[in-house]
Amino acid sequence: MPWRAAKAWTQLMVAAMLPFVAGCTGFFPPINGGGGGGGGSTGNYVYVANAGRDSVSGFSIGTSKLTKVANSPLALGYTPVAMAVTPSNSFLYIAGPASINVYAVNANGSLTVPANGSAAAIATVVSLDVSPDGKWLFGLDGIQQLLDVYAINTSTGALAVVGNAQYPVTTGAWVPRMVRVSPNGALVFAALGTAGDAVFTFNSTTGVTAWSGQSLTFNTPTSDNAVAIDSNSAYLYIARSGVGPGVAVYSIGTGGKLTPVTGSPFAAGTQTYSVVLNKAGTDVYAANRGDSTISGYAIGAGGVLTPLAGSPYKSGLQVTALGIDSSGKYLLAAANGGSPDLTMYGFDVTTPGKLDSLTSASTDTAPSNAVAVALTH
Repeated sequence: MPWRAAKAWTQLMVAAMLPFVAGCTGFFPPINGGGGGGGGSTGNYVYVANAGRDSVSGFSIGTSKLTKVANSPLALGYTPVAMAVTPSNSFLYIAGPASINVYAVNANGSLTVPANGSAAAIATVVSLDVSPDGKWLFGLDGIQQLLDVYAINTSTGALAVVGNAQYPVTTGAWVPRMVRVSPNGALVFAALGTAGDAVFTFNSTTGVTAWSGQSLTFNTPTSDNAVAIDSNSAYLYIARSGVGPGVAVYSIGTGGKLTPVTGSPFAAGTQTYSVVLNKAGTDVYAANRGDSTISGYAIGAGGVLTPLAGSPYKSGLQVTALGIDSSGKYLLAAANGGSPDLTMYGFDVTTPGKLDSLTSASTDTAPSNAVAVALTH
């Protein structure tokens, strides 16, 4: 696909996705004069993909403050769609039109491109995730009903195609949204918009991935837009919009069998689009694009959710993506409509789980149109 056509396709895809709920080699100096990996970072960083500016911004996360890393924002030369950081904090993968690109994460949080260029794979994916052991990259294909699987060279960040897993779509309109690997590395979950969700089994030794035979489907215009899994790989949390909206919670059984918990789905704001758990696994937060808020819940026995004090919390316009920092002290929220582009929240010291807005930042010249966040581990 020609680059200009691919870029136009990506912009149309992003524009189509969001209302539902959704050339850089010369820019970066070679790593260490042309070497391999960046060695990883021990710092606490957040990266924001700016679809409106074809850039990525990086910020150091300090005590109630955000500080831009060197050379941020970085021009990419393509429109970013999705991102993922490896568990070692050595590499950041960014999906663009028809390619997956790799950047080394340096000690100061800045990004550099490998000497042989950033393009690590030719694929059109809408979401990325890395396995807990850091050896495998998953891409949710945006053209075919496939989950693409790559082996990661942990020294250079290079990708090698392992294969792909096909899955059926039996109902609704197929609008792939997000892929996430369970913390135990045994299962992979994909949110497919109004086509529901697909569950895959995964062999972390061989990389073999296959549809488990488990899916969630709907008879109503319901869209599943994002997923999160608790640290015990016992519960799946889904950001859902349309009919029966909110945060849907399912217990995860043998082979990925999903069973709704009592009371699911739990009411949220309008157009719930992203979901994340805190580090302790005691609370869950959902971004509501339609009313620019974040809903917060305490997780009770059996996965039942109870709204937190002060919820929902005000955020940027069309808040789109959420993430928890490596310290577990802060929640980061990126807003596609800006005002602000990126907001950092802290957890209230007296009221458990409650979000307090601490600071915010512009990620690039407006309109940045932030579409994704990725945080170091």
